[in-house]
Amino acid sequence: MKRKTAKEILAESFREVAKNKSVDKITIQEIVDNCGYSPATFYRNFKDKYDLIVWDHMRGVADIMGRIGNDYAWRQSLTDGANWFYAEKEYFVNLFTHTSGHESFVRYMTEINCDALKRYIISSARKERLTGKEELYVRLYCLGTVNITCEWILGKHDATPVEMAEIYENALPEPLKQYLIG
Repeated sequence: MKRKTAKEILAESFREVAKNKSVDKITIQEIVDNCGYSPATFYRNFKDKYDLIVWDHMRGVADIMGRIGNDYAWRQSLTDGANWFYAEKEYFVNLFTHTSGHESFVRYMTEINCDALKRYIISSARKERLTGKEELYVRLYCLGTVNITCEWILGKHDATPVEMAEIYENALPEPLKQYLIG
């Protein structure tokens, strides 16, 4: 049995507190009180609550991207990603609407997704690095998908997670398809 790390417990605690309180109003003390840790434990693991949010998002993206392989296709990762956002919709709405750094969070999400996608392509294509054009295609794709996901979560687009996955797949730039679509 794998035991949860302090980071995982703190992230779960933050998510629990965020169910009933605006993200911008949550204090470190509330996060640690909720899980029985001290502020010192929090600060050994994170700079602030925004660092925790980014780490938690990175973990979710890495979990989904890490499954891609022979029996787990790119389309399935897109569907799982859309389902993850949909299942956590209330939490993400709280993040998007109750943080003073909404634009910063979107930038972080974009960077996290770009880094994960670049690493995956480099690994699967057995390349040392992407070309300049490939990097731009990855960036363009991630900027678009992150922004449209935020709009979708905020209710600006009526689509199911499966429909969103289809949109994500169809939006993939042609030069990247060779690495992602079998």
